[in-house]
Amino acid sequence: MIFALAGNQNSGKTTLFNALTGSNQHVGNFPGVTVEQKTGEIRGVKDAQVVDLPGIYSIRPYTQEEIVSRDFIIDGKPDGIINIVDATNIERNLYLTLQLLELKIPMVVALNMMDEVRDNGGSINVHEMSQQLGVPVVPISASKNEGVSELVNQAMHVVKKRVIPAVQDFCPDGPVHRCIHAVALLIEDHARAIGVSARFCATKLIEGDPSLSARLELDQNELELIEHSVLEMEHETGFDRNEALADMRYTFIEGVVDASVVKSQESKEHKRSVNIDKILTGKYTAMPVFFGVMFLVFWLTFNVIGSTLSDLLSVGIDALTALVDQGLTAFGINHVVQSLVIDGVFAGVGSVLSFLPIVVTLFFFLSILEDTGYMARVAFVMDRMLRKIGLSGRSFVPMLIGFGCSVPAIMATRTLASDRDRKMTILLTPFMSCTAKIPIYAVFCAAFFAKYQALVMIGLYASGIIIGILVALLLKGTAFRGQPVPFVMELPNYRIPSLKNVFLLLWEKAKDFLERAFTIILLASVAIWFLQTFDFRLNVVTDSANSLLAMIGRGLAPVFRPLGFADWRVATSLITGLIAKEAVVSTLSVLLGTGVAQLHLALPSLFTMLSAVSFLLFTLLYTPCIAAVATIRKELKSGWATLGVVIMQCVIAWVVAYAAYLIGGLFV
Repeated sequence: MIFALAGNQNSGKTTLFNALTGSNQHVGNFPGVTVEQKTGEIRGVKDAQVVDLPGIYSIRPYTQEEIVSRDFIIDGKPDGIINIVDATNIERNLYLTLQLLELKIPMVVALNMMDEVRDNGGSINVHEMSQQLGVPVVPISASKNEGVSELVNQAMHVVKKRVIPAVQDFCPDGPVHRCIHAVALLIEDHARAIGVSARFCATKLIEGDPSLSARLELDQNELELIEHSVLEMEHETGFDRNEALADMRYTFIEGVVDASVVKSQESKEHKRSVNIDKILTGKYTAMPVFFGVMFLVFWLTFNVIGSTLSDLLSVGIDALTALVDQGLTAFGINHVVQSLVIDGVFAGVGSVLSFLPIVVTLFFFLSILEDTGYMARVAFVMDRMLRKIGLSGRSFVPMLIGFGCSVPAIMATRTLASDRDRKMTILLTPFMSCTAKIPIYAVFCAAFFAKYQALVMIGLYASGIIIGILVALLLKGTAFRGQPVPFVMELPNYRIPSLKNVFLLLWEKAKDFLERAFTIILLASVAIWFLQTFDFRLNVVTDSANSLLAMIGRGLAPVFRPLGFADWRVATSLITGLIAKEAVVSTLSVLLGTGVAQLHLALPSLFTMLSAVSFLLFTLLYTPCIAAVATIRKELKSGWATLGVVIMQCVIAWVVAYAAYLIGGLFV
C-alpha cells in the first residue's frame, strides 16, 4: 500500500513523515525544505509505504512542487492520501484539502499542532469536522508523536475498505456549480480512461491546466464547449475563473470552521515573534543584525570552536600516519605500496578529514538559526534587495542552502514558481561558497592570514555574493529580462530549536562529508598518487617533476601564469577540484609530500600572499564539483546550456582572479 503525504509548507509534514517512518529526514522551519519525493516504510505496518510530497498550498500547475505533487497523485495512483493540516491556521490549510477530496481517493486528515491550539484556549470538534468533510479527521502533534498511531489505524482502515470521501461538491446551485458539473459530464469518459476523478479534472481544466488537457486528449470541439461554459460562469458571477473557484472553496471552508472550530486566542509564541520581529526585520536593524549574526557564526567556527577541534584532529591524524608509516617500515613492505598508503591514502584523505569539525560546527549554528525560524525572516528581509537584481526573496532559500552544498541548493530552485527566476537562481547559486571549499580557505588562511582568518573567510563569502549580484545584474539586462514573480512567504513563529532536528542535520552533513572523503576523495587521492609516482613508461620516478602528473600540469600551467601561480602542482590541484573541491587540499598535500598539519608551512613555496588571494578567488568562483554540474544538467534539461554555465563560471573566475592579482600588484 502506498500513501501520499500531502500538505501546506511549514505544516509539520516532514516531522510527521519522520514520526511515521522513523526516517532521518531533515526538518526545517522555513518553506521549501522538501523539494523531492521521499519514501519510507510505515513503522509497525507490513507492506505500507508513505511518500512525502513537496509542500504546496494548492494543486495548480504553476510551481515545480505543485507539478511534482499533481503528477505523483495522478500517475503514481496512491492507495490513500494522508493530508496534514496545521490546526493553528486551518482556513488556509483546508483549501488544499478540498482539492484533494475531489480526487475521490481514500483519505484521512491529520490535524497537526493540536497541542498549540489547546494551549492557546482553542478547540476543534473533530467529529463535526469529519462529518463536514466526509473523511476521518485525527488530531495529532507530530513533534510529540501524539495521535500518530491512531492516524495510521484510520489510514489503513480507509484504504483497506476503499472508503471514498463522502463530500466532493462544495457549492450550492449556481453558476459555479453548473459550470463544474457541465465540464465534468463532458469529460467523464476521458477522465475514466486515465483513472482520475472527473470532478478533479473539471476544476483543473477550468483553472487552465494545459498538461491535464493533453492527458485527457480532448478534441477542439470539447475544448470550445469547456471554454464556453467557463466564460458563461465568469459573466454570471462577475469573477474570473480562478476567483470563482477560490470563492466557492473558501465559502465552504467558512461553513466548516464555523461549525467545528473555537478560535484560539493570540498565542504567546505569536506575540513573542511579533516583538522580536520589530528588531530582526526592522527597516534599519534587520541588515546589521544579520551581518552581526553571520560574523559571530564565522568567528566561532573558524577562530574558536571549529578551528580548535580541527587542530586537535590534525594532530591525531598525523600521529596515526607516523605510527602506520613506522609499522610498514618495520614490516619491510614494498616501498611503492608504502608510498601508496602514506602519501596517497593518509595524506589525501587525512588532509580533508581534519576539516570535519569546521564543517560540523558551521552547520550546527546554521541549523539552530534555521530551526528557530530566523532564516525565513532573512528571506523576507532580502526580498527588497534581491528584487533590484531581478529575483524575489524566495530565491534566497536555494542560495542559502548553497552555502552548504550546491547540489541540494540547485534542486531547491524547484520551489520557485517562475521558470525565469528558477533558471536565473540556478546560474547564481554556485557563486555561493559551499562547505566543500572550507578546507581550501582554512589551509591558505593558516599559511598567509593567520591573524585575520575570520575576516578573510567573511571576505571570501562576501566576494561570492558580490560577484553573484554583478552577474545577476548582467543577466537581468540580457538573457533574463522581465520582472520576478511576487514574493509570498509565511513567517513561522519563533520556536526553541529541536536538539533532535539539529543533530539529525549534523549527522547528515557529517555522514555526507565522510562518504565523500572515503569514496570520491580517496579515489582522487590514489589517482593523483599514481600519476605523481609513475612516468609515461610506468616507471617509478625519483622526482615528481618527471611524472605523468607533471606532464598534465605543465600543459595547463600557462593558463594560470597571469594569475600568479604557474606551478604545475597548482594547476593539477584545480583539475582534481572539479571532482570535489576538498580534493584541492588533498592533491596539494600529496604533491608537496607533507602531512595535513604541516601543509600550511609548505604552501609559501608555491604562493606569495598576493597569488594566494588570486588562487582563493579562483577556487571560490570556478566550476563547482561534477555532482553539481550533473544537477545543473538535470534541472536545465540541456547539455549545451550546462556547458555554457561551466564555461561562464571558469571565465568569470579567471577574470576576477586576474583583476585581483593585477590591482594587488600595484600596492605590493
